[in-house]
Amino acid sequence: MKVHGKKTGAGGALREPTPERGLEESDVALRKAMGLVNVAVDAQSRTVKAIIHDNVFTFFNLIFVVLAVLVALVGSYRSLTFMPIVVLNTLIGIVQEVRSKRALEKLTMLNAPTARVLRGGREQTLRAEELVLDDVVIFAAGNQICADGVVLEGEAQVNEALLTGEADEIAKGPGEKLMSGSFIVSGVCKARLTAVGADSYISRLTLEARKSKGVGQSKMILALNRLIKAVGLIIIPIGVILFLHQWLLVGNTVEESVVGMVAALIGMIPEGLYLLASVALVISVMRLARSKVLVHEMNCIEMLARVDVLCVDKTGTITEPEMRVEGAVPLSDEGDILSLLGDFAAAQASDNITMEAVKAYFTQGQGLRPLGVTSFSAACKYSSATFEEGCYVLGAPEFVLRERFSEYQALIQSHAERGARVLVFARYDGRADGRALTAGVRPLCLVLLRNPIRKAAAQTFGYFAKQGVQVKVISGDNPVTVSRVAMQAHIMGAENYVDASTLQTEEALCRAATRYTVFGRVTPAQKRALVRALKSAGHTVAMTGDGVNDVLALKDADCSIAMASGSDAAAQAAQLVLLDSDFARMPLVVDEGRRVVNNIERSASLFLVKNIFSFLMSFFSIVLMCTYPVGPAQISLISAFTIGAPAFLLALEPNKRRIQGTFLRNVIERAFPAGVADFILVSILMLVGRWMGIPDEMISTAATILMSVVGLLIICYIGRPMNLWRWAIVAAMAAGIALSATYFHWLFDMSRLSLHCTVLTLILCALALPVMLGLGRVTRRMVDFSFRLARQFLRRAREVFNIRKDGKGIQR
Repeated sequence: MKVHGKKTGAGGALREPTPERGLEESDVALRKAMGLVNVAVDAQSRTVKAIIHDNVFTFFNLIFVVLAVLVALVGSYRSLTFMPIVVLNTLIGIVQEVRSKRALEKLTMLNAPTARVLRGGREQTLRAEELVLDDVVIFAAGNQICADGVVLEGEAQVNEALLTGEADEIAKGPGEKLMSGSFIVSGVCKARLTAVGADSYISRLTLEARKSKGVGQSKMILALNRLIKAVGLIIIPIGVILFLHQWLLVGNTVEESVVGMVAALIGMIPEGLYLLASVALVISVMRLARSKVLVHEMNCIEMLARVDVLCVDKTGTITEPEMRVEGAVPLSDEGDILSLLGDFAAAQASDNITMEAVKAYFTQGQGLRPLGVTSFSAACKYSSATFEEGCYVLGAPEFVLRERFSEYQALIQSHAERGARVLVFARYDGRADGRALTAGVRPLCLVLLRNPIRKAAAQTFGYFAKQGVQVKVISGDNPVTVSRVAMQAHIMGAENYVDASTLQTEEALCRAATRYTVFGRVTPAQKRALVRALKSAGHTVAMTGDGVNDVLALKDADCSIAMASGSDAAAQAAQLVLLDSDFARMPLVVDEGRRVVNNIERSASLFLVKNIFSFLMSFFSIVLMCTYPVGPAQISLISAFTIGAPAFLLALEPNKRRIQGTFLRNVIERAFPAGVADFILVSILMLVGRWMGIPDEMISTAATILMSVVGLLIICYIGRPMNLWRWAIVAAMAAGIALSATYFHWLFDMSRLSLHCTVLTLILCALALPVMLGLGRVTRRMVDFSFRLARQFLRRAREVFNIRKDGKGIQR
């Protein structure tokens, strides 16, 4: 072994391995002791300590603790009933996240990236995180490069597009560097790892990205964050004003003023809203995990709910991943063509399923020794082998035959129309080097291959058609072949196909993206461009793939799904991985996305009702110089039975409706009528009650009853059409309110009502439904106007300040 330049702590030196043996066990142990292990810096799973910290030390928990201290200081201990709910919310969040973490870690271990490594002269398969500095790793087609290295032996085509943005395939030979984060497109090479863990190129990029931007979040979570931040900024000054107003101007005691302020602030804080969304997403991840679907990024669950275009590959998605050769069709009388094919296949590496099928079928050769070999290139669509007798190529007819393609087009078309994949085997008059062919060719035979269509393909694509999701088939195969296979799978519009090699400009590709269903002869760069074009057209795009040629498109899709049986690079690039590689699970995955987002959106409306009422009532109390009508204990009762419990129960329901509109707008449209109805009816109660001389404690009890009735009505309103489960929820919540008010009236400050107060309360309860429905009719117009006004304001602000649309700053 050679001596490595890096010194150990004991004054010795690390030894450099040989390509034949790799590191010895003693060398591995030394590097592990020094911490030179390939541990990723971007671990997706948070520690239990971090989960507890993030759930306990929140802004609103701090506010609740301060409010609880204030209430305790003035001796109003019954008003502390909101704290058990806060503690319970926090505990639920911690327990669910920890459970999800453990379930996902088990699945992640099953799908962890692995590498073939030489140690002590023996080849081993290890997880990428078990590699150490100077390990000799064997990289083959489909592998993602897990640490920086230098090529020792062999040659491979490498795609560095995820790092550089350039989609070109780069040939890497001995002495050339490999960057972590890139992936092998074709070929096989041995490389020595020169930088691992935090020192590798991809880790440095990750750390730099963390400094410039946070972790990606879904639109729903971002909308909730904006809402919660806005509430957080507003409630503190409102609380101070409300306390001073009731103490100094209304003349209440300090205790009454503190209790009134706390009641108002508790009503304004959406304490369970963020928890509801987070827990619902976590539960969704766990449900998918039980169905053998690994979620890499939680925000993709929401994107699944919004998907209206699904891009799929033919092989491994519509068809089974296995491929078989049907036979060969001679095109020439030159020699023993099948034996030549046998020698050609023997010279090639088994780096894709097509070559595996060819090698399995053409087993008899003449024993010819190859002088040079190039593996299949997705860009040029051929592989080659050079012998003393000449150079031979096997690939897509359009790319191999070129100007002679028309001579054989009718024959090729006839096989393609049967759904066969057609390759041409030809003698090449030039030197094949992995680039586009330019010299003449002598076609020898056609090789016919076929993939069996998945049994559940027609049912799966029928589901997407019913759900209003367009399916786009994007493949490197002949467009006629792909179209016939897609038609057999009952994909709508499969007869509309195009040869992507004819789409030479970006404009042509963008037009074709929305016009055609099937795209054949697509290069990896074009796959990515098609996904981008569909997104530019306003679609939410999901992409499925299993090969290295899908990686770029997977990265650009709104939601990416990979098959675990495919390449390492695709599985690591995707947001979701189907661990059993069963495409028939896709309807389940989409349904789960729609269920969680629809139900969170519906349940969030319940939380917002209380917030809208509390904001309006706080201003009303300040303007009319009156006491806030409900106390903290009563707010807790209302919250428990008309918001918290029904929200979580509704969030568990199946819901397959496709998401439309934006999260915040949908929530406001549903919550606004009930929140304003609460405010109007309680305001009338306060004004008429004061005129009738009804005591404050009765007004407070009547307001609690009134708000409970409106709360039950909003459950019915957002739950339309009502079913047995939803009626059961309403009945259970009504029973809970009645029992709590009757048997725990001392805890929730509920007092007996006089006859006058009872009659007034019943009249207002009867008006609740018509008031709410009337407000519902005008709410949409009000929300439309408000959002239109906001958009105009932002557009005007951009014009005035010349704010760049990419958000990178303000230019004057």
